[in-house]
Parts: sequence; C-alpha cells; structure tokens
Amino acid sequence: MLDTAQVNLLIRSRRSVFADQYVAGKKIPDEIVQQLLENANWAPSHKLTQPWRFTIFTGNGLQTFARFQSDLYRKNAGEKFKQDKYEKLLKTPLLCSHIISLGMKRNPVVPEVEEIAAVACAVQNLYLSTVAYGLGGYWTTGGVTYDSEAKTFFGLQDNDKLMGFFYLGYVQIPSVQSSRTPVNEKITWIRE
Repeated sequence: MLDTAQVNLLIRSRRSVFADQYVAGKKIPDEIVQQLLENANWAPSHKLTQPWRFTIFTGNGLQTFARFQSDLYRKNAGEKFKQDKYEKLLKTPLLCSHIISLGMKRNPVVPEVEEIAAVACAVQNLYLSTVAYGLGGYWTTGGVTYDSEAKTFFGLQDNDKLMGFFYLGYVQIPSVQSSRTPVNEKITWIRE
C-alpha cells in the first residue's frame, strides 16, 4: 500500500517550472526521461486506445526543434511576425535538457474529447513524475502547436492533434508555492 501522505504531497507539489528556471546545460539522463514516459504510458484511456505519441528532442535535437518551429513561425506569421517571438522560439528550447512533443493519435472508435483527456492524463503523469525525480517541467501549447503544417514533423497525420510540448530540465530557480481556492467552493454533495 502507498503512503497516502506522500501521494498527497506529490500531487500538491506539482509546479510548472519554466526553461529560464533550469540549470543551463545540465542534461537529464535519457534513462530517467524514458522512465517518465513509461509512467505517462500508464494513463487511462477509453478502450485502451493509448492515443499519446511522444517525440523526444535532446542534444543537437534541441537545435533541430528550435530551427523548425522558428522557421515555420517566420514562414506563416505574415504581417503578425514579431522578431522577439522568433528569437524566443529559437533560443528557449536550448535552455532545456529535453523537449517532448505531445501528440494525440486519433482513433475514431471513441469520441475525440476522450482521446484529448487521455493525453492530458499522460501529461499529468509526466508532471507528477518530474516532481518525484526532483526535476522541473512544464506543458506549453505555444510555438507551432496549432500550426497544421507542424504535425508531420512530429509524426502525426491530419486527424491527429499536436497538443503541445513538455519542456524538461534540472531546477535552478524553484517555482513559487501555489494555492487553490477551497475545494468546497467547487463541489456539491447530494446525499438523497
């Protein structure tokens, strides 16, 4: 049996830790990232569709990711192009140890919303695992997430969804303590 106090602490310790908070240049061993993804793989999914798909960028792959997303942004931004955004897309990935693309492989046997929820559960497993391993991470839907041209780069088809990216690194600057409004403001009990 698990120690419920430890589980409660793990869940309440989950934080988004951003790339500029990471120890620059310090790499997480690939074996640990593999374990994080193994934990993500145990998320629930209706009819066991297991729709999550991950592409992992590390080492020189971070530069490949950065160039891809910044070039695609420049190509498609048109008059909305902003030089500072372009430079951020080019530089931020290089602050990370690993970046994991979060894909949803569509299975028409279940409603799409259930597949989206399953991937979100896998990401929550990633988040909780990063806390357990003393790492920092965050789920971003920025960059090229909503650009339909990006899908094929991450091995996705037209019916699939790119749901963002999970950035990973060792924590140099911890995130501040989070808070929540009381749960009793969000629940209703019906006893009869």
